[in-house]
Amino acid sequence: MNIKGIHHAAIICSDYEKSKDFYMNVLGCKMLHESYREERGSFKLDLEIGGKDRIELFSFQNAPERPNYPEARGLRHLAFEVENLQTCIKHLNKYGVQTEPVRIDKITNKRFTFFKDPDGLPLELYEEVL
Repeated sequence: MNIKGIHHAAIICSDYEKSKDFYMNVLGCKMLHESYREERGSFKLDLEIGGKDRIELFSFQNAPERPNYPEARGLRHLAFEVENLQTCIKHLNKYGVQTEPVRIDKITNKRFTFFKDPDGLPLELYEEVL
């Protein structure tokens, strides 16, 4: 087996238009492809981040809510690499997105913060100074 990387993260949203706006206009993801799957009554939006990474955004009718237990098994959060954390925080705050206080990774000494998407999914900005 020769895994070369992570191809995409898939997210199911409750309000497709609101999440589409958030990921494209607030986070700056680029639309690669959007389709409506009539047999499922749902949209699928392929987004690109930073020219290489991808998010698939789905809308499913009557999708159940996920219990919110931060330390439960499963995907904990999705982290985005950024060059200037403070600039990104100001950008998010301008759009009304609340960010947590900046923390320092005790292993790498890099700065990071958490925020949430429109459905409350935990997202992270991780400063990777070049």
